[in-house]
Order: sequence, then C-alpha cells, then structure tokens
Amino acid sequence: MSSAFYESLFGAAERAGVHHLPHGPIDDLQTGASAAGCLVLRIDLFGVRNKDELLTAVGKALRFPEWFGHNWDALADCLTDMAWLPATGYVVILDRCDGIHARSESDFVTFLQIFQDSADIWREDEVPFWCLVDMQDDGIAWLPTMAQQ
Repeated sequence: MSSAFYESLFGAAERAGVHHLPHGPIDDLQTGASAAGCLVLRIDLFGVRNKDELLTAVGKALRFPEWFGHNWDALADCLTDMAWLPATGYVVILDRCDGIHARSESDFVTFLQIFQDSADIWREDEVPFWCLVDMQDDGIAWLPTMAQQ
C-alpha cells in the first residue's frame, strides 16, 4: 500500500481503532501517517511478560506524566488525554507483541480493549487514534487488518 493510501486512511477518525500491523516494511505507513498529521509512536514489547511490565513499557514509550498510576484506569486516562504530546492524530505501533500475548493473553487483550475504547473516545472529537499490533504468529482473530479497511 502506498503512502497516499495511508495518508487518507490515517486521517479518517471514523475508521481508527486497533488493527493488525501489516507485515513487511512500514516506511510508506509511517510517511502516510505523518502526512495525515498523526504523531507516530512505537512501543517495543519484546521481553514484556506481564501487566506491570506492559504498563511500564507503554508509560515510558509514550512519555506518560509522573501521575500515571500503573493500572488500567490510569492507562485509559493517559490515552484519552495525551496533552503532553499534542497532535492532530495518533498512530501507536505495538512492536513484537507475540511474547506478551503468549505469556499473559488476558492482560494483553484488556490492554488492546483500552486502546480501542480510547480510539472510540477520540473519534467523538474527530481525532484519529490508531493502534497497530505487530504479531508474527496467527495474531488475534478479532483484530481487523489494514486491508479490511
């Protein structure tokens, strides 16, 4: 898919949410997201084994404020505010998710549901908020792919 495709896609808040990250190079994806005015943020989840490590990784990568409480409610609060990282829209790429999915599936699913709920809240303000999940295995069946857009 071309960077023009991604620019159009990522600029559409009504289509935003949690999706599988397309396999292969993502240069066009990042270029298109930036052209759409989205801030691209990456979180490397390699080696993350549990909820606490997951929350620490996301808090560090997204530069959450000191008041971040390392729990699901605080994660939701931070993801629906983002005042410290102002942008027209957001594309959060969760890299290397297979390990946390295998080790702590229920926590990882809750984590993704919070991202989806955040996208729904941002949509009310017409702000695109995307979460792209990098999984090498079969992935999570209920997550749409970018091609399903």
